[in-house]
Amino acid sequence: MEELQRVLPRAPGVGEVFQLLRSEPRTRAQLVAITGQARSTIAARLDSLSEVGLIGQIGERSSAMGRPAASFFFRPEAGAVLAIDIGASHVRVGLTDLSVRILTERHLDLSVDQGPEVVLGRVIATGRELLAQAGIEAARLKGVGIGVPGPVTHTSGRPSSPPIMPGWDGHDIIGTLRTAFDVPIYVDNDANIMAIGEHALAWKDVDDLLFVKFATGVGLGIILDGQIRRGAQGSSGDIGHVRVPGGPPNPCHCGGTGCLEAVIGVPALLDQLERAGRKAGSGADIVNLVRSGDKAAIQVMREAGRTAGDVLAGVVSLLNPSVIAVGGILAQAHEQLIAGIRESVYAKSLPLATQDLRITASIAGPRAGIIGASTLVCDQVLSPAAIEALVEGVDAREGGS
Repeated sequence: MEELQRVLPRAPGVGEVFQLLRSEPRTRAQLVAITGQARSTIAARLDSLSEVGLIGQIGERSSAMGRPAASFFFRPEAGAVLAIDIGASHVRVGLTDLSVRILTERHLDLSVDQGPEVVLGRVIATGRELLAQAGIEAARLKGVGIGVPGPVTHTSGRPSSPPIMPGWDGHDIIGTLRTAFDVPIYVDNDANIMAIGEHALAWKDVDDLLFVKFATGVGLGIILDGQIRRGAQGSSGDIGHVRVPGGPPNPCHCGGTGCLEAVIGVPALLDQLERAGRKAGSGADIVNLVRSGDKAAIQVMREAGRTAGDVLAGVVSLLNPSVIAVGGILAQAHEQLIAGIRESVYAKSLPLATQDLRITASIAGPRAGIIGASTLVCDQVLSPAAIEALVEGVDAREGGS
């Protein structure tokens, strides 16, 4: 009997039933057919999900026997997520529902080098304002997701020696945010959350995707087999600190020289444009020059793409992605940037690795970060295990009352 129990699959619990409803509305009969469970068991699962407010019931339609059959659906408005994307010189704060639909958002011109107390203080204040603006009570907030522009130790959520984040090393971001929002907090590198957002929004059917962020720094989010890959210490994808083959020995924030970030990050491109007699003070200025047809800016951007492609060529040969999505402020001039990347990648990567490779501008665009941060939270707080725990907690409270 014990051997038979080990062979047979475990009957789907309330968490697995909920996952079926996250994707599309279904009737009791459909759930019975999919799970193989008794109708009474499915009815109990649905009752539990209804009690915690996660599902609703849509109209009734006639079944084959002429009896009404209700369809049950996921209620994304049952909760909200605060999603935060911190860049080197900006912060984007968004509020989403549990289906990652953006309800409201705010963009702040705020430099990360002002330190965690200032930046997180503004984030907390802005988050509270967005909750009030949307009329969402604290009890409906289910989690906070945040991306930062530096390496993050995934297990602790603390930045680890982030080159462009002075004062942030080892800071307890989770603890700081939890004092304001008593919900689960998830912290990741900004390129990772952008990769998660891009994948969730535009490439769900693609298992292997790279997201490259071109801004003050250069970052890479890696999705393989449909999952974000962070590496042993959470520092995978730190492509900005890969030395450019044969590139100039520009000093880098990390202490090295010739890093990709030091050669084609926004500060480096601004220096190149200044030497060419062009006035520009930000990544947005570079983009505007390119869009206006300025020849020097176009040449600088195209060469930046070629340089990035030189480094990405090795990554493509090693990881064999199906898609490379290009984001960040510089990607707003993506025609020249991507043309340069393609030129190098297709010439220098293995032919088999580039056979079906698509290199394209991010479809999520500037919202990739908050979409990814919200997705990160929702995938955790709506996981089968989390739903099981939620329902068991409600049952335990009711049983003790």
